[in-house]
Amino acid sequence: MELKPLSATNDFVFHKVFGENLNVLKEFLKSVLDLPAEDYKNLTVVDPNLDREYIEDKLGILDIKLTTGSGKVVDIEVQIRPQRSIWKRMLFYTSKMLVEQVKSGYPYDRINRTISILIADFVMIEENEVYHNCFRLYDEKTKARFPDSIEINILELPKIHETDGTQLGNWMRFFSAKTEEDFMNLAQTNPAINEAWGVIKVLSGDERSRALAEAREKARMDLDSFLGDARCEGRQEGLQEGRQEGLQEGRQEGLQEGRQEGIIEVARNLLQDKMPADAVSRATGLPLDEINRLAADLSQQ
Repeated sequence: MELKPLSATNDFVFHKVFGENLNVLKEFLKSVLDLPAEDYKNLTVVDPNLDREYIEDKLGILDIKLTTGSGKVVDIEVQIRPQRSIWKRMLFYTSKMLVEQVKSGYPYDRINRTISILIADFVMIEENEVYHNCFRLYDEKTKARFPDSIEINILELPKIHETDGTQLGNWMRFFSAKTEEDFMNLAQTNPAINEAWGVIKVLSGDERSRALAEAREKARMDLDSFLGDARCEGRQEGLQEGRQEGLQEGRQEGLQEGRQEGIIEVARNLLQDKMPADAVSRATGLPLDEINRLAADLSQQ
């Protein structure tokens, strides 16, 4: 029986298709962003980990992080399930990419624009039916734009129409494609999409790659489940402890503790399934050194 093609929204597949094929990445970016031609000449995929000045700072791991020819910093994210904090997370990531450019003695005029692209497999913006919304800083009254700052692009897959034959519309349907026929039809519209489909076809037929993609999907589902349980436990603990120490504090503490325990349990399961430590770190958001400690503990059991 022929295997079903892997989805481009699976983060393992997404990294393989776009993070390791600069031509595919370039053509996708050109369909989304309005940048000068020179920006696409020297794209460089860089370390996706956001800098942490202090150990207690929030860890940020981007799906794909890159710099353009003129030094602009771009983050591309894929999100297939709604999250209550998704707007704030995108703002945090985009702002963090701006701030981490400022080093000691670094002149402010060398700070480059930071751009985020979120590919969402759910509707985020109810106010319109447009599938590509681009947010920038500007004055609402005069419409004057704040130059060279931040930009957040939201791409909503459920809003795409089958009749949309634009380059971006074709890429959107590529992310939504489920069958080999879907991919093959899209491959005829654009050489870069054809190249991207070639990568997915190879990955789909490779036993190890399929196992890694499925493990990554399992990690996401397990994490969603643990986080859901943690929220419920957090509410319950908050209700109990809140009577003594304050309702809000109890809720927050319960949620945070339950969430952390859930993430660690997911990491253990992935390590037991032989997923590489760096992949587990990306899937869970835990630091690599913590993943290595968990792996060492498991090896001694």
